[in-house]
Amino acid sequence: MKKKVIIIDTNVMCVWLQIPGKETAGKNNSITYESVKTYIEEETRKGATLVLPLTSIIETGNFVAQIEQNRNAIGRKLADMIIAAATGTAPWVAFSQQGDLWTNEALVNLANRWRETVVTEKQSIGDAAIVDVAEYYAKSHLFEVVIYTGDGGLKNHEYRIAGQIQKTLRRNR
Repeated sequence: MKKKVIIIDTNVMCVWLQIPGKETAGKNNSITYESVKTYIEEETRKGATLVLPLTSIIETGNFVAQIEQNRNAIGRKLADMIIAAATGTAPWVAFSQQGDLWTNEALVNLANRWRETVVTEKQSIGDAAIVDVAEYYAKSHLFEVVIYTGDGGLKNHEYRIAGQIQKTLRRNR
């Protein structure tokens, strides 16, 4: 059985941190603090690990900096999550290879792909980078990859990646 990794998108981080004005996400605002808390607790109890991509850190940090109420408390909570992720403190996985996704070559590849998806899908550069993180884990064939997001377009990339991996596995049999 593959180990599950859950890649946390910015909109879910904002809900989880209870950032004012960003308390819900997803279609029909179906992602709430309680649903995030419950999902994370259930999945980590089952052995899933959490991945906090650099883009989610930066984007969430920008949102935290813009709030007036509870900025200090929310900022400290985000900082604690970043430290836990950086040190691989359970349930977070230290993503030391994330640096591989920010090399000059990787950035050129990201920019070239994004040049197309920004037009065809209106995809943000942050979402394109999160897709790279998901593909990084999926290509190892060791992980079940979940992009935890309220963004339907980004979630579709999770399904596309899973489909590509299945095709590769079938071809290699």
